[in-house]
Amino acid sequence: MEMVQDASYPSPEAAMSSLLPSSLSPDISFQEDVSLPLCPTMQQIPTPPPSETGSPQSPDDASGNTIVSISTTFHPASTIHPTRPDTIFLSSDSVFFYVQAAVVLAKSTNNWNGLLQPAAAPSTHPGPESLDGPKIIPCPEPAAVLNIVLHVAYGLSCASYKPTIDDLSAAVDAMATYGLPPKEHIAPSTPLYALILSQAPIKPIAAYALAAAHNLHSLAVPISSHLLSYPLQSLPEDLAEKIGPLYLKRLFFLHLGRLDALRRLLLPPPHPHPPTDQCGFADQKSLTRAWALASAYLAWDSRPDLPASAIEAAFLPLADRLPCQLCKQSLVDRVKQVIVQWSMVKRSI
Repeated sequence: MEMVQDASYPSPEAAMSSLLPSSLSPDISFQEDVSLPLCPTMQQIPTPPPSETGSPQSPDDASGNTIVSISTTFHPASTIHPTRPDTIFLSSDSVFFYVQAAVVLAKSTNNWNGLLQPAAAPSTHPGPESLDGPKIIPCPEPAAVLNIVLHVAYGLSCASYKPTIDDLSAAVDAMATYGLPPKEHIAPSTPLYALILSQAPIKPIAAYALAAAHNLHSLAVPISSHLLSYPLQSLPEDLAEKIGPLYLKRLFFLHLGRLDALRRLLLPPPHPHPPTDQCGFADQKSLTRAWALASAYLAWDSRPDLPASAIEAAFLPLADRLPCQLCKQSLVDRVKQVIVQWSMVKRSI
């Protein structure tokens, strides 16, 4: 898409030149149109390699020119905030993120892990700082992770970037590092909450571990319903450590509780009907024995996510061997009752 010039900003060329680090800006030229693809970073126009010591290292193209990667959301001419960027975060894979220090400081409880200082106080951070441009602060996170953290700090959704559950998990860990409490920023009404929850059907155990590691109970509860089919006996040790004893116990109790509830539901046989000339109480004992045998078979091979179709498949064929229509109806009614009761058993922690 074409970069639209905002009235509060200088022209793209002037904005870019004044806000880039001094080691890069003198050698960079810009075209009139700047395309911003739908991805966390964009490739800017090649420039000659920097000659000053301490310049950020960027990959070179085939002609030996330097390629500068800049975030498509947090770039010098961005209009996501009315003030101009005054700080640059540099990701571990050399992507520049232009931000307003006041915005991230307002959301951080530890001055961005001590990397930033309020404007009223002199900065003691030893990182490089340009005399005529924003301060550059290196961050250990890759661009995909840092992009998520900054979207949270600005209250924006990063769903358009389609981050993976691994990037989301690393971003939530980084949020805690930079003083963005996950409990405050991952609530049911926030974009990040919805984004993590959307990953639950695809990678439920990873999403559950993310929520458990940061005690996000409101997120762990709906995610746990996607883990009814997960084999807990094969849970990797590293994930078990990340989940922790509390949420691991809750997950085990969810599985065990549903299995116990199913066995209790299957125990009572169909209710006997009043005796008739063709079918007395003694004749109805055959249905009781058949039900007990089918119940034992189903309970032995049961699982927390047992579908209703499996219950029907185990019991309804018994009707084919019953000569009494009243017994058949009693069997069908009992199966329906079990299915309804099974659907009401708790499905989450």
